[in-house]
Amino acid sequence: MAQLAIADSFMPQYAKLEPKVRKGVEAAIAKFAEHTHAGLHLEKLNNAKDPRIRTIRIDQFWRGVVLAPEKGDVYCLLAVMAHDDAIAWARSRKFSVNQAIGVLEVRDQVAIEEMSPALEKVAEGTNYRLLGHVFDRDLVRLGIDEELIPVVKLLTEEAHLQAMEKLLPEPQYIALLALAQGMNVQQAWEEVAQCLPVEEKPAAVDPDDLVTAMRRTPGKVVFVNGPEELREVLAHPFDTWRIFLHPVQSRVALRASYSGPAQVTGGAGTGKTVTALHRAKFLASKGGRVLLTTFTRNLAEALEKQLGLLVDDPEVRERIHVKNVDSVSYGIVGRHHKPVIAGPDVLDPLWEEAADGTPFSPSFLDREWEQIILAQEIESEEGYLACTRTGRGVPLGKAQRSVVWRAVRHVVDGLAAEGKSTFPQLANEAADLVEGPEYDHVIVDEAQDIHPTQWRLLRRLVPVGPDDLFVVGDPHQRIYDSHVSLTSLGINVRGRSTKLKINYRTTQEILAWSVPLLGLSPAQGLDDSADTLDGYRSPIHGRRPVVRAYPDADAELDGLVAQVRSWLDDGVEPSAIGVAHRYGWVVKKAVKRLKEQGVPAYQVPSKSAGVQVGTMHRMKGLEFRCIAVIGADENSLPSAQAITPEDEDPKAHAQDVQKERCLLFVACTRARDHLYVSYAGSPSPFLPG
Repeated sequence: MAQLAIADSFMPQYAKLEPKVRKGVEAAIAKFAEHTHAGLHLEKLNNAKDPRIRTIRIDQFWRGVVLAPEKGDVYCLLAVMAHDDAIAWARSRKFSVNQAIGVLEVRDQVAIEEMSPALEKVAEGTNYRLLGHVFDRDLVRLGIDEELIPVVKLLTEEAHLQAMEKLLPEPQYIALLALAQGMNVQQAWEEVAQCLPVEEKPAAVDPDDLVTAMRRTPGKVVFVNGPEELREVLAHPFDTWRIFLHPVQSRVALRASYSGPAQVTGGAGTGKTVTALHRAKFLASKGGRVLLTTFTRNLAEALEKQLGLLVDDPEVRERIHVKNVDSVSYGIVGRHHKPVIAGPDVLDPLWEEAADGTPFSPSFLDREWEQIILAQEIESEEGYLACTRTGRGVPLGKAQRSVVWRAVRHVVDGLAAEGKSTFPQLANEAADLVEGPEYDHVIVDEAQDIHPTQWRLLRRLVPVGPDDLFVVGDPHQRIYDSHVSLTSLGINVRGRSTKLKINYRTTQEILAWSVPLLGLSPAQGLDDSADTLDGYRSPIHGRRPVVRAYPDADAELDGLVAQVRSWLDDGVEPSAIGVAHRYGWVVKKAVKRLKEQGVPAYQVPSKSAGVQVGTMHRMKGLEFRCIAVIGADENSLPSAQAITPEDEDPKAHAQDVQKERCLLFVACTRARDHLYVSYAGSPSPFLPG
């Protein structure tokens, strides 16, 4: 019986199809998958660069593209496209097995051949060759296909190599770029080795065995076992695409063991969350009790949903607990008494009272309490007078610290009198109440937003040792006030850190537009080192972001409705469309306007199948095919309420402005295919150009 495999390139294309076309695809694939002699349904192409390429007829307008290896009875669905596009794509691609790492690769052979004469002409005018210093045998050792070496040896400029990026397999491009940028062969291999799906390179590689290469490429190909699994995959095309594990991610997620805490960082869309999910499944499959946690409740709900798609073994799933960190604190304290969390209605008056008669504002005192006193677990005035205040921009003498301490005690005592606490206080209480480790492994997503008090709790929930903590985050997406040094909390990730650089979600066009939103300030990593986005890129290309200006807010909402309708008319699933704004009250207006115009829309978090509209904070960790970021005007971004006055605390002011930049960056990089940004009046100073 033939076995079916699905390439990761197939799912995004399938997700874009109109429902009626999808039904035709499902029928054709089902018939194809159930037939013992699958080859009878496939058509061979004339003049194809790879003789193993076939097509399958969906209807008179649509075709599927299939790879039919010469060895074995496995057929891999590669693409589904309009008839002419499918034929052109199928004829131009060539598949091979990377001789260095054993994974399946594909390249645009026609485009490479068409580029060769131009490269030859440029090379005729100079003796210099970009890779002239590298022996052919070393290129082969690094996995460069022997057929490509003559073309590679024509290159005279790094820009020409970069122009070939989307034509070449990723591991080969990584190797060539490393060599072109001055790395030696060993250093280039260390870059390529990150694409290994396992720790060790394969002992032997059969260049003709594509099926074995597919099985070595878990992030690029998924094998489907039976019609029921096929139906489940096709029923959730966008979600299925989101849990694909790419080679570099696979190597990190499926590593047999780490000797201690491990960290994964990377820009938006590099697959950090997917890596965390697969790590949770991997550890639970080995019998471990796993806590998968994150900062907010809606992020935890998103993790729960993705985990449901990824883990089908009920016993494994039962061993993975998904909770946001506040829920973890609440549950532990709740075993002893019912916690009551103080809201702004309680806290704001207390801080106003505390600040009265002091030279400090309520917000300054609040931050001093959370970022210094609670973060360092300071319990006495003497401890506060002696502590360091790294990260705070205004120096305080002892007399000033005494004033601050008395003001903070006023708030703490006021909360205690009402039997209430804040979430950082709750985490400290929970940490004190934990009697011993409750999990074998703790996996933390969106780690950059976790407060030091919460880190102390998480550290105590798992015994110190191999695979205890798996930390995933991005300092460039820090949208809350938490600034933490893991080392200071006894969590040392040095030597066990991996940085993901390839964005598999967002197109390069969206990325190139969004990264400048962050400004020029470096981000502080969790391991006390500066974090940059050097090398951050996307191999996916698409349309440039659209930026629209409107005379007023009402016209801007009309523009939003028109844009969302355009996406829906193009066959985008309503739930694959997101709308983000800085303020919740505008979110409600947007939902109301969309519904009035007949567009199903719901406020995030929502389980309803419609356009998802939420604040930029609520959008954190979510992904959509299309994102509309509205309200990108000078009055909303940055938000005046969120900015500490510069004369009060210059460092806090700078941190606040950066948080607002990060917030806009986070919202824009939720998009996979299309980004639409709008504003009324004058644009935000953060917008490019």
